[in-house]
Order: sequence, then C-alpha cells, then structure tokens
Amino acid sequence: MKKKNIHSVGFVSLGCPKALVDTEQIVNLLVSDDIKITPSFQEADLVVVNTCGFIDAAVKESLDSIKEAKKKNGKVIVTGCLGAKKNSNGEPLITPEDLGVLEVTGPNNPIHTAKLIKEQLNRKDRFDSEIKNKRKLSLKEETSSESPTTSSRNYLLTPSHYAYLKIAEGCNQSCTFCIIPSMRGKLVSRKVSEIIQEAKNLVSNGVKEIIIISQDTGAYGTETKYQTEFVNGVPVKANLLGLVKELQKLKVWLRLHYIYPYKNIDLLIPLMEKKGNTNDVIPSRQGVVPYIDMPFQHAHPDILKKMKRPGKMEDILTRLSSWRKICPDLTIRSTFIVGFPGETETHFDYLLQFLTEAKLDRVGCFTYSPVSGAKANEYPDHIPEEISLARQSKLLLHQAKISENRLKRWNGKRVEVIIEGIDSEKEVLIGRGPADSPEIDGVVHVYPDQDNVAHVEIGNFSLVEVIGNNEHDLIAKIVSN
Repeated sequence: MKKKNIHSVGFVSLGCPKALVDTEQIVNLLVSDDIKITPSFQEADLVVVNTCGFIDAAVKESLDSIKEAKKKNGKVIVTGCLGAKKNSNGEPLITPEDLGVLEVTGPNNPIHTAKLIKEQLNRKDRFDSEIKNKRKLSLKEETSSESPTTSSRNYLLTPSHYAYLKIAEGCNQSCTFCIIPSMRGKLVSRKVSEIIQEAKNLVSNGVKEIIIISQDTGAYGTETKYQTEFVNGVPVKANLLGLVKELQKLKVWLRLHYIYPYKNIDLLIPLMEKKGNTNDVIPSRQGVVPYIDMPFQHAHPDILKKMKRPGKMEDILTRLSSWRKICPDLTIRSTFIVGFPGETETHFDYLLQFLTEAKLDRVGCFTYSPVSGAKANEYPDHIPEEISLARQSKLLLHQAKISENRLKRWNGKRVEVIIEGIDSEKEVLIGRGPADSPEIDGVVHVYPDQDNVAHVEIGNFSLVEVIGNNEHDLIAKIVSN
C-alpha cells in the first residue's frame, strides 16, 4: 500500500478572539484528514493568513502579513474579514490575482476554507518556508476520533486552560464607525445544543475557563425570537440567560465579553453574586465570574447618537449602581473612542466626568480611525490626529487613578486565580483572577512560599490573598487551599 503523503500547514492568525476561533475551526478540520499543523513554518506546504479588516491599521497589518508570507513561503491562502471587505464600488477589496495568492475567502465558513486548503495541498508539491515574528500555534496534544465540527475543537490556539466560545456570528447593529455587518453578515445565533456540546468538549479536554464571545453577545437568540430548544430532554430558552444557566452546570469559569447595555443583562448579575465564605471571592471555582466586557464607546448623547450606539449614560450609571449592590465584586471593562468626527472639548470633558462617576474597573481607549465604507467617514469636522492622541493620553491617565482605586477593594481578600506562568526574573508566579480577562486586562503577581510552591501548577487554580496593587495589577501571596 502506497504511503499517504502527510502535508503540513502554517497559520498566521490576526485580529480579535472571534477570528481566533475561526482559525481553530479550520485547524481542526485539517487535522482530521491527517494534515499536520506546524508552528515553525519551516515544514509548511502552504501558509494560511487569517486577516482582520476592521480598521485601516488592521488592513495594513493583514496586507503586510500576506506580503511576508509570500516572500518567505510563496504559497498563501488568505481568509478572514479582509477577504470579505468591499471597496467604494462594492467590489472585493482584495483578489487572488491582485495579491498573487492561491485563494481568498471570507470569514464564517471554515468548512469551505478547509476544502480549498486541501485542494491546494493535493495539487502542489512540498516546499520549505519560514515566517518569523508572527503568532505561532500552540496546539493541544489530545487526539479524537470524532469528526471535527463547529462543536468539536480539540486543538486550541490559546493555552490549554482557557478557550473562547463563539455563540453567534454577525451583527444587526448599524454603528457608523463599523463595517463588521458587511463582512460577517447579520446576526446568526448558534443552536443551544451545539454550543453546550462544544463547551462540554472543551471542558473534557481540560479547559477551566470559557470566555463567551460574539459580535453582540447580549443579542443572542433575538433573530429566532428566543426559540425554545430541548437539550437532553430539558427545554432551554435560546437567550443569553438560558444559555448561561446551562453552561454553569459545567462547573468552570464563565466570562462574558462584548455585551451591549440591554435590559436583559440585568438578569445575569444575580448569577455572579458571591456565595460561600465572605472572605473568598470565588470559592467554588464555578459559574459566571463577576465580570462584564461592555464597550460603551462614548458617553455624551450627541456622540452616541452620531455613532448609533444604544444606551443613555444616566440610565447606565443607575444600573451600574444597582449591579454593584447585587454583586459588589463585579468588574466592568469597557472601551471608548476619542476623536470621533464632531467631538468637541465639551463632549470629551463629559466623557471624563462619566468615567469619574461610573468608576469602571478596566478601560481601553482608541482614537477614531476612518474605516473604508463606514458611515462616519461622511461626517464633517474630523478631528486632527494630534488632538485625538492628546485626548487618548488624558483619558488613560484619568482612568488609571480610577482603576488603581478600584483594585484596592481586593486588598485583604482571598481570591482564586489561574496560574499562567512564572516571571523568573522577579521570582513570582503570574496568575489571573476573576477581574482579569486574558491579554487585555491586568494580572496577579503571586509570591509563593516554600511550603506551597510545590503544589502550584501552570493552568490550575490556586487560592491567594491579595496584599497590594498598582494601576493595573494585583499583588498576592499563596495561601493554603
């Protein structure tokens, strides 16, 4: 019998966690057919670049990555949001002919992309390649006889103890600075049963934290009118509350990202309420952590109206106060855009005052960036870059003091953290607690002692006592479990 030729594929994955999940889905479809995923790219038969097309800077990074892949390898397939982006004439922004690549595909269809990859592998001879300074795949070693589907991801691009779980695709919003709906389409919610099965698979492979994502997570199920589905013979309403209640049964950390300030979010807060010993923030290691990623983007009603963003900040302040009464340990992360067309100093000062009153825990800030095809490009009174950058710096300095004060509430408390690594230079462990989403928030610097350090493992939980903090991070020591 002729020996089967084993091909290898290298990946560059750019953009947001939603794109990262798309890459994982493609990877799992490939490995099911005995295709090797290589982290070095030296053995790759071709390279797949999963692109981002959200803002012009992301487009440039994607195009640069494609150029580098072509230079170092020569055989490239392009996928992701940039592949679906249109120019001003409504034509594809990029084509295989223009870029000199094998194929160009958009997001949302990993099966199609995987098929194109396999066709190219069957058509081409093996060749050597190398791509430097790009995200390399960190694959789990587990194998499975189960055919990979959207509910089966045995190979992850994240560390093995956490994973992103995408519950819907697309978006029905019409934010004037954004073109995501034109690239990823309208909202399409996944079936509850499919999501639950994928989550179970992740947990069975050792995942201890599931980060729930979509373009508009709070809108899950709206396009199906929250149609009830039976899961293991039990009726489950296909809304975010019903889904989260089911996921809680898996007894792992659940973290919510990309939540709009819909009224239905109020129903989720009691699920985050602390239970057990009052000295422990999350003593059970189970359920929804007290954390919400809610991108407000601005606070002034004039700017929000121009952005077509939902929510009145007066109402938001009232709701934040009520949420914190229910769940005092709640961490709220948000992002804001400064320098939006027409933003005056009055608008900006209003935003700073909102931050003072809201006392958000984590804040990211971006300067407005024109996006080809976005409605906001047509607005007058675009803000000079130097003013936008100055406002960004001022906002981040303003928020840093607020974040530092918010972190002080953890001092003296016992908190369960996931140990993620070791800072050998400082001789401390690096962990994440309930307030820390990976890669975007702070960390917990954990000082072990000789009695406890032997019991600490990367990717596992440890109980720590918080002894201090700075603007972004907590400082803690390990205590006996």
